[in-house]
Amino acid sequence: MQHPVVIIGAGPIGLAAAANAAERGMGFVVLEAGPRAAAAVGEWSHVRLFSSWSELVDPAARRLLDASGTWTAPDDAAYPTGGEWRDGYLQPLADLLAGTTGGQVRYDSRVVGVARAGRDLLVDSGRESDPFAIHVETSQGRERLLGSAVVDASGTWTRPNPLGADGYPALGETENANRITYGIPDFADQTIAARYAGKHVAVAGKGASAQGVLVGLAKLAKTDAGTGTQVSWLLRRPSVGDAFGGGDNDQLEQRGKLGQDAKAAATSGIVTNLTQFRTASVTAQADGRLSITSLDGQSVSGVDEVIVVTGFRPDFGFLSEVRLDLDPALGAARVLADQIHPDHHSCGDVAPHGHRELTQPEQGLFLVGMKSYGRAPSFLAMTGYEQVRSVVAALDGDLVAADRVDLVLPDTGVCNGAGAFDDPDALADLGVASGGCCGPAAVEPQLVTLGASAGPASAAGGSCG
Repeated sequence: MQHPVVIIGAGPIGLAAAANAAERGMGFVVLEAGPRAAAAVGEWSHVRLFSSWSELVDPAARRLLDASGTWTAPDDAAYPTGGEWRDGYLQPLADLLAGTTGGQVRYDSRVVGVARAGRDLLVDSGRESDPFAIHVETSQGRERLLGSAVVDASGTWTRPNPLGADGYPALGETENANRITYGIPDFADQTIAARYAGKHVAVAGKGASAQGVLVGLAKLAKTDAGTGTQVSWLLRRPSVGDAFGGGDNDQLEQRGKLGQDAKAAATSGIVTNLTQFRTASVTAQADGRLSITSLDGQSVSGVDEVIVVTGFRPDFGFLSEVRLDLDPALGAARVLADQIHPDHHSCGDVAPHGHRELTQPEQGLFLVGMKSYGRAPSFLAMTGYEQVRSVVAALDGDLVAADRVDLVLPDTGVCNGAGAFDDPDALADLGVASGGCCGPAAVEPQLVTLGASAGPASAAGGSCG
């Protein structure tokens, strides 16, 4: 009996792989560590995406859902939050796939090991002909499943990069974890907003997630409770440079608008930039606040809260018994690495790619989605949809379809994270115009003395240059 294709992760890309397999009549098992589909997306359900619905629904999945007669398609021109994406598309898709002949979607099933059945990493003989053995932890204990192929779409969400400059937690980072948040807080939640309102917040990171945090803190600073909110933006780069993306030139309109809004927030008077800041230590002061010190001796004191949005990294621990070919710097599929290095490329100039770029030395194993990008941040859902369309076609022996390109990507910009644009006029209330990211700032950036009171009405603009 032919073993099913095992898909690790019931997120957007894993479910798209299953949808493509279902269309082709292939047996599959989706293994999801969380209690429901897209558990990781649920953890940032408050964040609005900068991709519209038209770019967030996999074509094969749309065909299956439309044919079911039970799904109401969303407005293609609208921009969902993570929660809306999950509830309006990903969970219905998972429910549909679970009822597909030859298909399974299993929750609370964490993959802890992948190997060739009966062979560890050292054994050459028979590797290509034997099935995969997938070790899974469930509430009932450990299971061992067999699969004809493995599509790893487990993503990177569970492994945020630390604040520390060495790639490990900074000294004191773990000890002061109660004041450190990784990811974008839900500033619309009153309890969470109260944690940051009127406080000195250090934000580490430069991508779209960091931009979303800056915008959220700028909105928070408008409120009475937020009066006195102060932000220290910790950047490892020597200058802000093109951190705000492609602006009006961005074909993903809301990604460009996010950059514009973040640039406006950075000139609103609450933000101080500290460039070339590579964190060495986090120390608790006598008053309970934090002092953050960089490798070159720069120091930020009196910090109440730290928000770390420095990206994510993949987990290869459960792939230690299969053979991988990864870029040594990014941890991405090696053939793909030159196209996606964040120092040289944005998502718009990454060519559509599929099974040939993603294949590993372990025949039948493919890393897809965010995991295929390793530590590179510039990933779009529709890139992953094209990946798995090609990979599943190749696994089905249809190399004509597998080698065909069915995707045209939008140009320019930075792609990690999501937008914050529910209130388009919110930043205007700060007295800052929101201009194109490629043009000059509407307010000439000025340095704000660290520790000085710089409320939303301050005439001094936060430095963004």
